[in-house]
Amino acid sequence: MKVLLINGSPNEERCTHTALAEVAGALEAQGVETEIAWIGRDPIRGCLGCGGCSKRGDHRCIFDDDVVNGLIEKALDADGLIVGSPVFYAGANGALLSVLDRLFFAASSQLRFKPAAAIASARRAGTILAVDQINKYFQICCMPVVSSNYWPVVHGQSVEQVRQDAEGMQIMRVLGTNMAWMLQATAAVPAPTVEQKIMTNFIR
Repeated sequence: MKVLLINGSPNEERCTHTALAEVAGALEAQGVETEIAWIGRDPIRGCLGCGGCSKRGDHRCIFDDDVVNGLIEKALDADGLIVGSPVFYAGANGALLSVLDRLFFAASSQLRFKPAAAIASARRAGTILAVDQINKYFQICCMPVVSSNYWPVVHGQSVEQVRQDAEGMQIMRVLGTNMAWMLQATAAVPAPTVEQKIMTNFIR
């Protein structure tokens, strides 16, 4: 089994990476393979809602000049997904949200029933909102959301400060252990049949 951890920070190996690495260590201790994939610092297009990904039939975005299609391939190859973000203005990093918009528009049907979790790191506030923002991608996609023993956040302005957040580090380890258990549980039971989507609006 394998879990993809997406580092949605513009900084490759700082606070968000430190938290994700703690989760990865707990997963690996349970025999689960992990990969931490960084979104990088290059520009990332937002989703245009053009529908081109559904017309292609290969679960890829029509734009192929940034990291998104590579992350889609990694997500489809993984059994579980964890997405981490720093807090920018009381929410998740905008570049990460562009990644997730396009990833889920293009490949959501292939991600159903894969266990998933969100984590956030911040100096002080906004973490819960960022986690909730990311979790909404999973919840609209029939993906079981993995929990921990508290909200999955860490605090600190540097790697050293995050490592000193003993409770936050424990939360990450418990999240990894719970994810490993969820992977085993979902592998043992066939996924339910998905009803054809009903879409309505309130215009008469």
